[in-house]
Amino acid sequence: MNDTAALGTESIKKLFWRMTIPAVTAQVISLLYNIVDRIYIGHMEGIGAAALTGVGLLMPITTLIHSFAMLIASGGSPLLSIELGKDNKERAEQILGTCTAALIGLSALLSALLFFTAPPLLRFFGASDITFPYANAYSGIYILGIPFMMITVGLNLFISGQGFSKISMLTTIIGAVLNIILDPILIFWFDMGVEGAAIATVFSQAVSAFWILSFLCGKKATVRIRKKHLKICGEILISCIALGVSAFVMFSTESLLSIVFTRSLASYGGDIAVGSMTIISSVSTVLHYPVSGFTQGCNPIISYNFGYGRSDRIRQAFSILLRTCVIYTAVIWLTIIILPRTVAGFFTTDKAMISYCAGVMRIYFAVAVTNAFQTACQQSFIALGQAKTALFMACLRKLILLIPLILIFPRVFPGDPVFLVFLAEPVSDLLAALVCAITFFRRLDVILEKGPNPAAV
Repeated sequence: MNDTAALGTESIKKLFWRMTIPAVTAQVISLLYNIVDRIYIGHMEGIGAAALTGVGLLMPITTLIHSFAMLIASGGSPLLSIELGKDNKERAEQILGTCTAALIGLSALLSALLFFTAPPLLRFFGASDITFPYANAYSGIYILGIPFMMITVGLNLFISGQGFSKISMLTTIIGAVLNIILDPILIFWFDMGVEGAAIATVFSQAVSAFWILSFLCGKKATVRIRKKHLKICGEILISCIALGVSAFVMFSTESLLSIVFTRSLASYGGDIAVGSMTIISSVSTVLHYPVSGFTQGCNPIISYNFGYGRSDRIRQAFSILLRTCVIYTAVIWLTIIILPRTVAGFFTTDKAMISYCAGVMRIYFAVAVTNAFQTACQQSFIALGQAKTALFMACLRKLILLIPLILIFPRVFPGDPVFLVFLAEPVSDLLAALVCAITFFRRLDVILEKGPNPAAV
């Protein structure tokens, strides 16, 4: 059976696992891709803690790059799937061509801009005289690879959006395996330190980017990159951005959130608090990346059947998605709460940092299981083309709740200010999950009855 056609005909349960297992595998490999640098860097003899903190300060920049890729691709990919559900392949190829051109142009612009502004930005993010040299050395190399990274992150969604989940998985596996192999060789064997970690990351992303382009330009893809469509169509780009802006806000506010967290923690707790936040952010990816894989694998099913007019298949797919996200999140949440010192020990051998991090980790992840509801519902809004609702839900947790609470709690309530900064996370998690889940279940019937409209509210 054709991979794309199966989205509308195959058993939902079987299709869900066929689509999500490769997507989750890709996310797990991507997880290793993202934290393996920190694990190796954190174990560098004598300088591991300082180097880990310095590289962690680059997180707002790396998140921002990811955000711009998602701005284009997370809106374009479900629109492509909806058009395939309508059997409109020509329109789908126009969407892919426009998004490809936009990703290439935007990545070149960001590379040039960040090349000159990274050092002062790192100081603004909270780099001290001890941690700045490591952050600056890593960023100088990492920024050169931005075009490869944006192509890899962005265009891989268009592969899974066509139903080719295994090809999408291979994209991530190829890059991640290369990175995992090159990291210890360059960091320790060639004694290149953080520069070696950066080179390994950029090279691995470049290989992944060429793999993606070769597939999307080849004959196996249902929707291909064609020269005649490789240009920006304003009307298509606006539709993609309108739907993708929620993902952009979700990821870019993560960048802003990282800045607010690190500056507040640097002020109240110093380098050890900032270093602990680097570890917590890495642990957070263990919680979120596989859940993102479940939604990434399920979204093409929802989008295609929305265009195909099969509400029953959409409900069934979402039900399986939500249950799966809740079960996975609960298992990881319990592990973090019960074994925080063991978890922190994966990232550093510094006993003081392990002890400090274990204490604040339990606060930060106190109600993290609620993220399953937030993610499943918010991402399903995107799959259903609900741009404005998805945007509000993306803003709610971080912009409306978390960032203000980080700034307000230490100034308003008595007690340890570091504790109060970390306490803002579970409070915002719980409130955002409640609002998002209630809104989704109340609006789902109306959305399905109205039918597909990419510009829908």
